[in-house]
Amino acid sequence: MNVTETKDILILAIESSCDETAASVVKNGRTILSNVISSQIDTHTAYGGVVPEIASREHIKAINYVIERALTEAAVTLADITAIGVTYGPGLVGALLVGVAEAKAIAYAAQKPLIGVHHIEGHVSANFIENKDLEPPFVCLIVSGGHTHLVIVKDYGEFEIIGRTRDDAAGEAFDKVARAVGLGYPGGPKVDRAAKEGNPHAIEFPRGKVADSPYDFSFSGLKSAVLNYINHAKMTGEEICVPDLAASFQNSVVDSLVSRAILAAKEYGYQKLAIAGGVASNTALRAVMEEACKKNGISFYHPSPVFCTDNAAMIGVAAYYEYIRGKRSGWDLNAVPNLKLGER
Repeated sequence: MNVTETKDILILAIESSCDETAASVVKNGRTILSNVISSQIDTHTAYGGVVPEIASREHIKAINYVIERALTEAAVTLADITAIGVTYGPGLVGALLVGVAEAKAIAYAAQKPLIGVHHIEGHVSANFIENKDLEPPFVCLIVSGGHTHLVIVKDYGEFEIIGRTRDDAAGEAFDKVARAVGLGYPGGPKVDRAAKEGNPHAIEFPRGKVADSPYDFSFSGLKSAVLNYINHAKMTGEEICVPDLAASFQNSVVDSLVSRAILAAKEYGYQKLAIAGGVASNTALRAVMEEACKKNGISFYHPSPVFCTDNAAMIGVAAYYEYIRGKRSGWDLNAVPNLKLGER
């Protein structure tokens, strides 16, 4: 990709799609000058999950401070910024609107280009931050609370979806199982932590398969199997070993994710495989995927955990590549809560 500008391109990025208010300054697409995140986990824990209206209000409270701090930590001013990038979907509509409105206001006042970024494209782009040698094309497994996609990253911002969940996303299944066994919110990290003390083969839970769709995922059957196991144990008075249950459930999810990703890389002929999204920080998934890639001669890429969960640095990276491709958003940019990957 040819970049004609000789001057550094600085993107001020804003992310507010769920329960993190985040801002970042990214230089030339690969260097993070600042990455500020204001998390709402403590606020939503009392409710067992994210409450959309509360999330929106918390974003309004935090967003100006987060942006100011991002600029300060990067030692730049708005005058130095080349363009403003912002997540406009998918996500919670009220939460997205806070970030989009803020980005439009800043871009208008500072007379800077505005670039709307797809949240999932941001997650994929997180892999470019620390893996300086990674370039498209490659296969990427995107696993989060709301999405489970298997895609071919053909170029920066160009994706072909070859597999997706038919029901629950993997992260959603983690949250529901965590709630069912009393681990609480957020489910993913708590299941991961409990699983370290358990036997992953103590309980053989099913691996969901979709007929005639080898790359698609299904986790509703697994979730139901776990809930049935818990209910049966309660009715018969059996004690549930939470670490064993967590490890066995996690083992089923990881097996489903890794087997399909490796199959796709081999059958499509790619030697590079990346993971992205909040569940990509799961320690078992990372370990099993790394081993499987090593066994099959595939180079494995993954972001650090801080860049797996929602953050603005990944949005800044995606915005940079959209910027040099010539994408600009108009003042009519709006939140699109159900935005599909590949849509503009």
